Amino acid sequence: MDLNAYTARLHEDLIAAAALGDEKTQATAAALAAATEKSARLVLLSALSDLAAEVSTQLEDRTVQVSFDGTDATVQVRKNTDTDQPPTFEDMTGDISRVTLRLVEQLKARAEEAAAQSGQSLNTWMSSAVHGALRDQMRGYAGQWQNNNSSNSNKSTDKGE
Repeated sequence: MDLNAYTARLHEDLIAAAALGDEKTQATAAALAAATEKSARLVLLSALSDLAAEVSTQLEDRTVQVSFDGTDATVQVRKNTDTDQPPTFEDMTGDISRVTLRLVEQLKARAEEAAAQSGQSLNTWMSSAVHGALRDQMRGYAGQWQNNNSSNSNKSTDKGE
């Protein structure tokens, strides 16, 4: 789902409403529409996350997850299993590193809400989020590796003919 379609609609609606005014009003509306685009996108992301959390509470054996890539939102419904749980501190090994992370205030507030809803500290929740993102990324790399190897084996058989 491309969020640009929704933010563009908001932009167009503001411009259309301002068309009733003079040139200065129209210019102000255009500037406001451009300035609020990122904020509108964050509000949409927040609404989608809240919807996913609400639907997940209604489902007994499934979890709805919303992931974002730029302006695209993807919804996934996954079956709950014990293996989907992030590792606990005791399960993890290795040194712990400190990281300073700068977030937009609205995003930080949403992360704090999500952490509170899951009964975790913000630090634990963000560690779990990074862990999940890396796990998903590695799954993607595994698929790419398999595709590359199957195409390479096809090339080697073509040379033998």
